[in-house]
Amino acid sequence: MTPARKRKIGMIVLLITVISIVVGLVLYALRQNISLFYTPTQIAQGDAVDGRAIRAGGMVVPGSILREAYGLTVHFKITDYQNTVDVVYRGILPDLFREGQGIVALGQLIDHQHFQATSVLAKHDEKYMPPEVQDALDKRHEKAPA
Repeated sequence: MTPARKRKIGMIVLLITVISIVVGLVLYALRQNISLFYTPTQIAQGDAVDGRAIRAGGMVVPGSILREAYGLTVHFKITDYQNTVDVVYRGILPDLFREGQGIVALGQLIDHQHFQATSVLAKHDEKYMPPEVQDALDKRHEKAPA
């Protein structure tokens, strides 16, 4: 094998190695930023992983909103009409947030009944429902015994 050919093969091996490392790092970074959507039933069943960023969605349970006297901390419950999850959020809630409305909260699961939200998204009007929440609610109603 000539020195020129060895150099070419070495460059090709180096290039493939560098590309593999770059692809691996990109995939690892993307995996860290993915936040999967879960319903209260999936959370209660243990499908969601504790301590990892997820999105939890459902309807705000009427009568469940409790605001702390001092500060911006709000406690409320979300449901998919089968299970309920307690949510704690510190911050300013969207103007459209209210009881009986669909929401999606981004945050971390504390345990299978408690969720610490870092952001809360509320639906836009009475006809709009976040697609993930609508799909999950439709599936729950299909499975409900008649």
